Amino acid sequence: MPPPLSPAPPPSAQGSFGHALAGLLDVLLPADCAGCGSERTQLCPACRHVLATARPAPTPLPWAHAAAPYTGPVRQLLLAHKERGALRLAGPLGEALGRAVRSALGARAGAAPLLLVPMPSARSAVRARGHDPTLRLAGAAARSLRRAGLDVRAAPLLRHARPVVDQTGLNAAERRRNLHGALTVLPRARTGRAGLAGLAGRHPVLVDDLVTTGASLAEAARALADAGLPARAGATVAATVHPAH
Repeated sequence: MPPPLSPAPPPSAQGSFGHALAGLLDVLLPADCAGCGSERTQLCPACRHVLATARPAPTPLPWAHAAAPYTGPVRQLLLAHKERGALRLAGPLGEALGRAVRSALGARAGAAPLLLVPMPSARSAVRARGHDPTLRLAGAAARSLRRAGLDVRAAPLLRHARPVVDQTGLNAAERRRNLHGALTVLPRARTGRAGLAGLAGRHPVLVDDLVTTGASLAEAARALADAGLPARAGATVAATVHPAH
């Protein structure tokens, strides 16, 4: 059993003008399905069914599970949520992430209170997008798991300790070198300040939208372990399917 989890920061309020405007436009303006392009619905019944019933995809890390392959409608839905501010997709994507959490934990899923720890987004990316998509998905997954009766919360514990280059086009070894030592646990999660009460004793589970080579999740697991907070598992909405699989 890991040592009790140090208190961590509550999920930050993601309010901003860009975030609020994106949400308002999402509700008021007609939108085509982000998965297949069907008219006047952001998530059509067919794509919702694909997301809800997708078979789990293999990942490069035995302790990390993905709810679906990163192909077809699932890929398009993740891109729409992350890059185009399709905020209403967080609910169904979060449900898929919650399934991956339960799959990764197996029989341990309800054995102890859980803390979903999202992979950190760069501040520049959050400003450009107007929201933090991974933190939003972690919150949606936690709500989905609570509806299923599990004791789950989500909170950011990690931050970037140094800049990294864009990982697009890098192979697995290059990604590992790029990310080595790039993440650290937030200082306030280590010191246990009074304002962070309520998260102690929860077992961390790393979550992200996508796993490609596993380098990001592995670096996050290292950072948590170095702080005495070993992750119980990792979970993502989707995984890039490599030819070997």
